[in-house]
Amino acid sequence: QVQLVESGGGLVQAGGSLSLFCAASGRTVSSYTMGWFRQAPGKEREFVAGISWTGERTYYPDSVKGRFTVSRDYAKNTVALQMNSLKPEDTAVYYCAARFGAPISHLAVDYTYWGQGTQVTVSS
Repeated sequence: QVQLVESGGGLVQAGGSLSLFCAASGRTVSSYTMGWFRQAPGKEREFVAGISWTGERTYYPDSVKGRFTVSRDYAKNTVALQMNSLKPEDTAVYYCAARFGAPISHLAVDYTYWGQGTQVTVSS
């Protein structure tokens, strides 16, 4: 079992930055592809970033490309999401997710483990 805990959410003005963190426990996630998703009220869960288990590949949808950066720290068993140039439409609950040894996927159903989420609110 893998437990994931997100942190770093909060309130920020448009144009600002936030860093989210996902701490894994239970087992090392060095062999897990990690994803970040978000869900706004009344909307489906949306993929915003992924990093392969090797750390060599990352993937972003057009909506956040150039603004969000995902990274991982194998020694700390953590994954981070740096969010810059935030927009009000980035407001959502952000989730960290893990899937074992597989390519990056933008589909939530492909991920096995999930954190509880952290709220990000961007004011205009």
